[in-house]
Amino acid sequence: MRPNPLLDAITFLTKGDYLAARYGIFVSLYWLLLAGALLGALLAWRQDAGQRGTRAGGILLLRVLTGTMWWEQSLWKIPPHYGGLVYWMKQEVAHAAVPLQSVLVRDVVLPNIGVFGPLVYAIEAGIGASLILGLYTRLGALFGIAMAVNLWLGLYSAPGEWPWTYFFLITIMALFCVDPPGRVLGWDAARHRAGANRFSYLA
Repeated sequence: MRPNPLLDAITFLTKGDYLAARYGIFVSLYWLLLAGALLGALLAWRQDAGQRGTRAGGILLLRVLTGTMWWEQSLWKIPPHYGGLVYWMKQEVAHAAVPLQSVLVRDVVLPNIGVFGPLVYAIEAGIGASLILGLYTRLGALFGIAMAVNLWLGLYSAPGEWPWTYFFLITIMALFCVDPPGRVLGWDAARHRAGANRFSYLA
């Protein structure tokens, strides 16, 4: 059958593709994140009548989809499998728009991939979890901006890459930073209504 987005989603969620089959526990964790997102949305929906319209539902859907992208893209970076990550870092060395970035990746990051590899995975998985759950979404978006800027500049002239792809990702993350989506049908909204204002500027 010809690949398509619906089929790809179904095979991933049922552990039918090679990543999901190899790292099945992470697909199970994704299901738990979705359950957590639903619970947070229900709590916010019950607490605030202003979060019951189609706009709120649209923000929830877009937030979860964007978080899913980050979560899915973290799977091929799960330690200790860094082959794909090393390949793309070498592309940054060869094609970065800023020479200093090439030097740092070549002389600092790649020789210490055992340190930076888990860090990259943890950041991307954390961004995904933050957005899916709607928890500290401004903080997650800030990390998303940093990761997307790295990709944008690092792969700016890489063959077959369209620089605007990463710029659009920066734009989405920046919008989420300006207007944190977790405040709509997310745990950030539920926490705020419950009076949990600590670190509210990160949510």
